[in-house]
Amino acid sequence: MTALGKLFRTTTFKLTLVYLTVFALFAAFLLGYLAWNARRLVTQQITATVDAEIRGLSDLFQQGGIRQLIFAIDDRGSRPGSSLYLLTTAAGEGVTGNIGSLATGVLDKSGWTETTYQRIDDSVAHRALVRVLLLPGGFRLLVGRDLDERERLYDVVLSAGRWSIALVVVLGMAGGFFVTRRVLRRIDAMTGTTQRIMAGDLSGRLPVGGSNDELDRLASNLNAMLERIEALMHGLKEVTDNIAHDLKTPLTRLRNRAEEALRMGEDESQYRAALERTIEESDGLIRTFNALLMIARAESGQARDGMSEFDAAEIAQGIGELYEPLADDKGLALRVEASVAMPMRGHRELISQALANLVDNAIKYAAPDCATLVPDGRPLNGNQPAIVVRAMSEGGRILLSVADSGPGIPEGDRSRAVERFVRLELSRSRPGSGLGLSLANAVARLHGGELRLEDNQPGLRSVLALPRGLSGIAVSPTGPREGVVIP
Repeated sequence: MTALGKLFRTTTFKLTLVYLTVFALFAAFLLGYLAWNARRLVTQQITATVDAEIRGLSDLFQQGGIRQLIFAIDDRGSRPGSSLYLLTTAAGEGVTGNIGSLATGVLDKSGWTETTYQRIDDSVAHRALVRVLLLPGGFRLLVGRDLDERERLYDVVLSAGRWSIALVVVLGMAGGFFVTRRVLRRIDAMTGTTQRIMAGDLSGRLPVGGSNDELDRLASNLNAMLERIEALMHGLKEVTDNIAHDLKTPLTRLRNRAEEALRMGEDESQYRAALERTIEESDGLIRTFNALLMIARAESGQARDGMSEFDAAEIAQGIGELYEPLADDKGLALRVEASVAMPMRGHRELISQALANLVDNAIKYAAPDCATLVPDGRPLNGNQPAIVVRAMSEGGRILLSVADSGPGIPEGDRSRAVERFVRLELSRSRPGSGLGLSLANAVARLHGGELRLEDNQPGLRSVLALPRGLSGIAVSPTGPREGVVIP
């Protein structure tokens, strides 16, 4: 298809033609109405002038007879720009006037007539609007006005209208070509970008002109969608690489233990011990795969079907009760600060799971054997390390936070800590797969919130900032459900 053909087939050009046609028809109708109205007004002025002269001459005839009427017609007819006058006898013979010839039959009937005529001193035929009055004695009086002035005015208005419509059409077509070419260039640029994206280059972005028009808004939204798709594809690649790398070691270890049991097992107790280690390793693999599936469901938005209304403070209290015995075993004091009901709408199970993972991480890294001991093994300042779980309201959001006094996470590593399978230096010697914070981050994003990792001075403060998502709901009386904690 040629460039001109592509231009003609665009929606913008078609809309321009439609609007141009409508505007041209409206302009033609308006100018036609003005021309007709101007002609009507001139005709009304002519008839008023002729009526006035008819009345004046009729009064003169009644006062002075035919002689006085002849004198008046001779005087008025000789003036420059005078009206048309003709006085005839009953037999149709001309008595006086400034008309040389007249169309046949005009004098046979009284009233108004539009006819052709010639003046006495002019051989060119003209048109006039005349009125014939029958006088006593059979005399006929004709008075009229030339219509050349009216026709000239009418022609001027029509000519101006024709030129105006032609100018509107030309300028409209030029404007249509300009606008269409501008829009077509932007559409072609977008098309080229989308073709590169379809070819596999996910880094391509649609051009934004900066005018903030509808095309810019469309391009901005599509760019945001492309960034999300690119992030998901990058995450998928990372997950694939991480699964291949991080799960290879436990699978190899699982196989080696099975081989060792077959090679060195001498009695039932050794086989049982090998099977128990195999089951333990298999449970860890299953937890890892479950975590990956939950993260994938949260990031894809599939978990939105399970949204319900619940009390966030009740979840915090339930998680605190669940982990308090474990914290005591680790030498930690677990405290929950959530005394006020905080209704919200979301996925209860996922939020409970995310908060449980944060508490589990805090217990794992804030235990007295991590970073809160002095060289002789006693707690700092003689105080028992504490983990504080809080549920608070901040504007239209609910904040679920877990604060500990462990080693914390350096500020430069906090963005990496929420990625899948990321194990920082301080956590490499501890059990876990590096998916706990990833799930919490995915749950926060599923609800339109965020996971913030902050400095607790000392320690780490993890905050799930979630939108409340409702107003005036009835809080569900059921407590949080226990889920699988992701290490």
